[in-house]
Amino acid sequence: MRKEDCFFVGTIVSKFSFKGEVLVKTDSDDSALLENRESVFVELGKELIPFFIERCSYHKANLLRIKFEEVDTERDAEALLRQSLFLPLSLLPKLSGNKFYYHEVIGFEVVDVHYGRVGVITHINDRSSQPIFEIEHEGRQILIPLHDDFLKEVNRKDKTITVATPEGLIELYLND
Repeated sequence: MRKEDCFFVGTIVSKFSFKGEVLVKTDSDDSALLENRESVFVELGKELIPFFIERCSYHKANLLRIKFEEVDTERDAEALLRQSLFLPLSLLPKLSGNKFYYHEVIGFEVVDVHYGRVGVITHINDRSSQPIFEIEHEGRQILIPLHDDFLKEVNRKDKTITVATPEGLIELYLND
């Protein structure tokens, strides 16, 4: 399985028991995606390796307690710490309206209701307190916060996202 064909589910953050169980911090509001799954891909090095789930249950808030097959000791579990878990994109439910998955809109054109064509989304930075569209505009990068008040329309057919940014935000990146 290629990483491009998968979506990030969570990270193994700690060992849980001496029997090889681990705790996974999920990146999704829908932890059931993992809870009822037969297997998951674990990124080891640059490869996605399938691991079969023996049992899985909620632990706390956004943590899942998972026992993988053939991971039977603390040492086995320790080898998996800080590894990322992935599932195939085909398992994601389809979204409609102005809801979207970040990977889905890479390459979409952003149009501002006041400014016009802004550029193409190259990445969504979700490592800050608020996700940010990273947009390529004639060799320059424009950053637009991903905020419900700014987002006006997601058009999957035309691959465009219409936004209404505060006055001067886009020009801030274009003026030398």
